[in-house]
Amino acid sequence: MSSAHFNRGPAYGLSAEVKNKLAQKYDHQREQELREWIEGVTGRRIGNNFMDGLKDGIILCEFINKLQPGSVKKVNESTQNWHQLENIGNFIKAITKYGVKPHDIFEANDLFENTNHTQVQSTLLALASMAKTKGNKVNVGVKYAEKQERRFEPEKLREGRNIIGLQMGTNKFASQQGMTAYGTRRHLYDPKLGTDQPLDQATISLQMGTNKGASQAGMTAPGTKRQIFEPGLGMEHCDTLNVSLQMGSNKGASQRGMTVYGLPRQVYDPKYCLTPEYPELGEPTHNHHPHNYYNSA
Repeated sequence: MSSAHFNRGPAYGLSAEVKNKLAQKYDHQREQELREWIEGVTGRRIGNNFMDGLKDGIILCEFINKLQPGSVKKVNESTQNWHQLENIGNFIKAITKYGVKPHDIFEANDLFENTNHTQVQSTLLALASMAKTKGNKVNVGVKYAEKQERRFEPEKLREGRNIIGLQMGTNKFASQQGMTAYGTRRHLYDPKLGTDQPLDQATISLQMGTNKGASQAGMTAPGTKRQIFEPGLGMEHCDTLNVSLQMGSNKGASQRGMTVYGLPRQVYDPKYCLTPEYPELGEPTHNHHPHNYYNSA
């Protein structure tokens, strides 16, 4: 079985767009730098097509064995597809033990099926960075920062709890100037009048509002009766207990026609009945026209 059987057909639609975007991230300048580095370490030449030269996994296994001897015990020289996939898998396991982070490592199909050469290049660059960190002479990648652990005495750690970092904010330049004791009266002054500002800190500006001119004149005790008068009649204020007719009036109100609570109210038709006469309060209740009323009850 040849490797052509593992090659996928052309992609269409969304798959084609994703593949094109990944291909655009591929850096040919980095490819040349990686080629020179791998060939210099292994002493073997890679063909014109960089990825096809690494596809069988032989060069990759020899390369990691140069960086870390004994990483891959057996390198398959066979042209069978599963042997080549096994070589790639062994290379991935070896670089994981070497220190490359799992999220930086490509999958075997990314190289063998030509699905994501950009990820393969990223893995080789991460391997170069790790090799440079371990002291190898590499002209590709960046050196990882070394981990520096610091240990502090328990006393120092306890002292740090009383210190607030500037990331939490600062109270520098804070002042209580101008503040008075709770409940202290604060005087008002108008800066427009040109008066000197009082020497004490108990005075505030008119921008804070004022109660100047406020008065309790005309206010009565709660529950006190207030008289009603009509300004249109020329009546004078008798006292501060009077209110205007704008508040309403009960002038002309009468209890005429009202009956004792509980008595029935008669219903009549003015077309056929005489005008009813209502007894006044206190008069005996009797019916003068027994035929003109109908009991509503």
